[in-house]
Amino acid sequence: MGLFSRKPKLPPADRPPLAPDERVLAWAAAGNGEGDGVVVASNLGLWLPGRGHRLGWHDILKAVWSGRELTVTPAEPVAECDGYALVTDGPAETYLLLDPGELPHQVRARVTRSVAYTQHHRLPGGAARVAARRVAGVDGLTWTVRLDPGTPADDAALLAETDHLVAVARAATAPVDG
Repeated sequence: MGLFSRKPKLPPADRPPLAPDERVLAWAAAGNGEGDGVVVASNLGLWLPGRGHRLGWHDILKAVWSGRELTVTPAEPVAECDGYALVTDGPAETYLLLDPGELPHQVRARVTRSVAYTQHHRLPGGAARVAARRVAGVDGLTWTVRLDPGTPADDAALLAETDHLVAVARAATAPVDG
């Protein structure tokens, strides 16, 4: 493709069921070892082959571009706590993108832009990351605590500490009336 060439439009057969206020930002044909498909980045999230729903940008814990492969790690909800969701890493999904175009850039930019606050903490029996994320179409921030691998999700002392950490983070990020 030349310097000012544009990628062809996404074929209608590959277009995911977009919401009325959703628009395609970038897309790429992909393979994940279980068949081919299309990865589509929209203003609201990422559509991955084999999924019947979009992953919101705030639901992606990690996205890594190797130069040929895009690996996405979604959040897997463990529990709804008081004012935040407790999550762990879901299974990572990897897609080979032979003609990635703007897709890796859009994924990185959108995931990064969704993060308003993040802080990693040691906890009794493990560690966790407290994060506040922006959700498209939602006012305010959505809070999560991502448990590091091996950190127990059912320990009462740990949950009390995550409650405290989220409360402190909320207070630190709250707008100041002036």
